[in-house]
Amino acid sequence: METKKSDLLATYYFRHATKEFNPTRKISDEDFRFILEAGRLSPSSGGNEPWKFVIVQSSEFRNELAPLVSGAIRSLPTSSHFVIILARKGLTYDSSYILEQQTLIKGMPLEVFKSMQQAYAQFYDDLHLDTERTLLDWSSKQTYLAMGNMMTAAAHIGIDSCPIEGFEMDAVNELLEKKGLLENGQFGLSVMTAFGYRSKEPARAKSRRPLEDIIQFV
Repeated sequence: METKKSDLLATYYFRHATKEFNPTRKISDEDFRFILEAGRLSPSSGGNEPWKFVIVQSSEFRNELAPLVSGAIRSLPTSSHFVIILARKGLTYDSSYILEQQTLIKGMPLEVFKSMQQAYAQFYDDLHLDTERTLLDWSSKQTYLAMGNMMTAAAHIGIDSCPIEGFEMDAVNELLEKKGLLENGQFGLSVMTAFGYRSKEPARAKSRRPLEDIIQFV
C-alpha cells in the first residue's frame, strides 16, 4: 500500500505544465490509447460523459489553429498529440442524449428513468441549469475531470502534458464547426491539452502552498 501511495505521489511530482516538447519524440499508439482510456473512464455527473476528444494530428489543421491559440504557441507545433476537448451542449434532463445514455449505455430500465424525471428536474433547478450557457458550463466543468485524469495517466508513464485555456473561443468554435467537428452544434469548445515529451527539465522544483493552508476540518 505504501508503495502505491509513493508511486502516485511521484507521478504528481513528475507532472508539470510543459510549454515546449521534443518534436522528435512521439507517443506510441499503445501509450496514447492508455491516456485516452483514462479520459473515457473518468467520472461525470450522472455518468453522462458529456465530452468528445478531438485529436489534432494534421499539420494543416494545427497551422490553421495556431493563430487562434495564444496559450499554445510552443506546445501546438512541438507536441506529439494535441487534444481539443469538447463539451456537449443542451443536456436537459429530458434530452434524447440523456435518455440514451441512461437506458442504453448505463442499462437503466426505461420505467425507472421515467420515474426519476421529477428528481432530475429538481436537480437541474437546484443547480440553476436553465439556460444554454449554464448547461454548457456544467458540461465543461466535467471535461476538466477527464483532462486531469488524462494528464495524470500520462505522467504515470513518463509522458508530459500541458492544459491550455489561452484561445479565441468564438474563432476556434467557428473553425471546428466548419470542419464538422461540433456535430451541428451539439458540442462546444471546452479546453485543450498537449501531450508529448519535455524538451528540457523544469527550471524550478514543484511548489505548492502547505497542506495546512488549504484544508479545514469542520
